[in-house]
Amino acid sequence: MSNDRKRNWRLYGATLLTPMVLAATGAQAQEPAFTSIQPETFGVVGSLSTAWADFDNSGSLGFAVSLKSGEVRLYRNDNGVFTNIGAEVGLPQAGSDEIRGLSWGDYNADGFVDLLGGSNVVPVVPGQNRSYVWKNEGGKKFVEVAAEIGLTIPERVSRQANWIDFDNDGKLDLYASNRSGPNQLYRNEGGQFVKVGGEGGVNDLRPTVGSCWFDYNRDGRLDLFLANQSGATDALWRNDGNGVFVDVAPALGLDAPGRDRSEGGVGCAIGDYNNDGLFDVFVAVYGANLLYRNNGDGTFTEVAAQAGVNNDGHAVGAAWGDYDNDGYLDLFVATYEGEPGSQTPLNLLYHNNGDGTFTQVLTKDSLLNAADHSVEWVDYNGDGALDLSVTRGYGPVGGHFLFRNDLPAEARARSLSVTVLDATGRTIVPGAEVRLYDQTGKILASRQVPTGGGYNAQSAIPVHFGLKTLEPVTVEVTYMSNDGPKVQRVNGVDPRDYAGKSLRVTRQD
Repeated sequence: MSNDRKRNWRLYGATLLTPMVLAATGAQAQEPAFTSIQPETFGVVGSLSTAWADFDNSGSLGFAVSLKSGEVRLYRNDNGVFTNIGAEVGLPQAGSDEIRGLSWGDYNADGFVDLLGGSNVVPVVPGQNRSYVWKNEGGKKFVEVAAEIGLTIPERVSRQANWIDFDNDGKLDLYASNRSGPNQLYRNEGGQFVKVGGEGGVNDLRPTVGSCWFDYNRDGRLDLFLANQSGATDALWRNDGNGVFVDVAPALGLDAPGRDRSEGGVGCAIGDYNNDGLFDVFVAVYGANLLYRNNGDGTFTEVAAQAGVNNDGHAVGAAWGDYDNDGYLDLFVATYEGEPGSQTPLNLLYHNNGDGTFTQVLTKDSLLNAADHSVEWVDYNGDGALDLSVTRGYGPVGGHFLFRNDLPAEARARSLSVTVLDATGRTIVPGAEVRLYDQTGKILASRQVPTGGGYNAQSAIPVHFGLKTLEPVTVEVTYMSNDGPKVQRVNGVDPRDYAGKSLRVTRQD
């Protein structure tokens, strides 16, 4: 039996629990009910990355999609109906560059999120691979300004790009991972971007696909996890301030040594799956997937096998989201099978059992088995239930599909959305942390404002909490700071007061 066939057997022959099997074993998790939205509109071959944001400040989330043709689509959300306005607002409709990743971030702090995309031309053609920044002018027009602000990033084979404030100066910097060359970190100096460091340090030389920033040691500075491909080890770059980074992955057991050239990390997803207030790391892998549980003392334990999420195959993108609003983060993993050019989806949806383990509930013929690369959880219609946005980019069938979550009304109501803003009250803060506590002070759950994930994407969206009850909660927001984490609390938040809208928290220094 070939390696691929063995991996697929493990995915769907040995570990899959269908609804029938679940019923027979007494398990509670079942495949959830979703409805496909505008499939004719979204069924476009060659769809790669999706990223969501309220790009026109209308109060509704829209999304951008990158295509192999070089087109970047932008969908406006009009009461749940989506219209592509990419051409109208000045985004590219075609080109010699395949746009691989998309990241939303308000780099100039004008209150409108800007969009970065990077090209993917292999083999590398001198002068051809580069990055693009489309500046958002009032939500009505996008102007390409990468050369003007210093972010063309030449010769980069683009994968994940992160808008983050790594030096805590209040301005969004940029980290650009590279599938075929050194990664690069840029500091935002008044809207102009300056490269930080040389070829070593955080500008990792390994072939990086996924990059995720989070404060693993709770010192108030964002650290960097890298999922590296082609047999390379992974990295965790500890941010020691003043532009100094140290790779602590080997010491902490997060480097995944011993891979062959066909194996490697592809995507990373940050989430507090066990509700202990600490952020854990899932790594989507060509090979066996990894789950690093944060021990709270600066160390991690790899628990994928005991948690039931160590499936062995071609995992690409992953995203945490509480799709059933039971208070625990579930996990969607986009994987594929088949030969290059004819890959077909082989997706995994892990329901969190609340005891440190997961049950895989997706059947191979499910409506949701539609992704071979990108995945984002997002409440696009503001009804309190997380919907699913995915892409299928390879083979003769494809699309950037959107599935509405059909949770019952009572379950949809058990949720809370929180938007974390900077001191101006205009800009979402990537990497900020949000925790919920009950009235006795017990922690309920934690979320991080996205710094990147899914597949080479960064959305600028509120964080979503599913709730076991609708009793009032305390919302705690942690902002990064060079003087240590800065904590703000909003007491007595009644989730019912925020049905259909988001609690907005503005930084108070």
